[in-house]
Amino acid sequence: MNINALDLNLLRTLDVLLQELNVTRAAQRLNLSQPSVSAQLARLRTVFDDPLLLPGPRGMLPTARAEGLREPLRKALEGLTRAVAPPEAFNPTHAEDTWRIAATDYMSTALVLPALNNIREAAPQSRMAVFALNPPQIALQLEKGALDVVFHTGDNAPANLHQRKLFSERYVLAGRRDHPQLQQAPTLDQFCQLEFVLISPDGGGFSAATDNALAKLGRSRRVVLSVPHFLFMLEALANSDLVAVLPERLVRSAVHLHVFTPPLEIPGFDILMLWHQRLHRDPAQQWLRQQIVASL
Repeated sequence: MNINALDLNLLRTLDVLLQELNVTRAAQRLNLSQPSVSAQLARLRTVFDDPLLLPGPRGMLPTARAEGLREPLRKALEGLTRAVAPPEAFNPTHAEDTWRIAATDYMSTALVLPALNNIREAAPQSRMAVFALNPPQIALQLEKGALDVVFHTGDNAPANLHQRKLFSERYVLAGRRDHPQLQQAPTLDQFCQLEFVLISPDGGGFSAATDNALAKLGRSRRVVLSVPHFLFMLEALANSDLVAVLPERLVRSAVHLHVFTPPLEIPGFDILMLWHQRLHRDPAQQWLRQQIVASL
């Protein structure tokens, strides 16, 4: 049999004919004229090289070939109908999705943690995997489905991805509450004499946005510790006389720290949520992104 001779309309007509065993009734269900259905039946007989339906005393009788087609054809058409039907509304209560998010440790604290409880409560059977952010790979990871959502700074965000700005972040100065040199907001001179810890994601760096801002004023500071993670930084602040310039959201609830506006302008940054076109209209993914935005 040449399957190229078949089309969906012919198969649907055959399915209805096998149910009704009557050309007139089949035509009514298909909203076609009786001659049109008869013509389609003639084509089906040619394609299958079988009469398919024979005249009988109370309508038409299916041949053995037609009987063999009845169930497989019905299931195939039902499956095709489900495949092309609009996606059902997402029901988080029964969702068993695994959400895959890439973020730095700062972004995990500022974005994932605030949304986590609501996501777990609304979708208790779902899971979440948080991956370390690998900027050179995120476009490919999103394209291949290894990630669902990525949090990224506004600078150098990959092109051709959907993006939503979540917030603008600013830098603050923080140190432990009983720090002897940080009982009030420092002057620029005092600021430059403090001992700093900074984040170096790639390891070993001793310069950041603060140093660039100071250089424009002809000034410098004393960076004595470079660490790769914010958790390490926060522990260092709590247990030493080191201070840090860090994103404000990271220390909003840090009651054990003094937090001040730095005595110079340090450019902040935007945080974006990125996702691929392949998941743009997916109801589950739309729900996930809405939960993140609602938690801000």
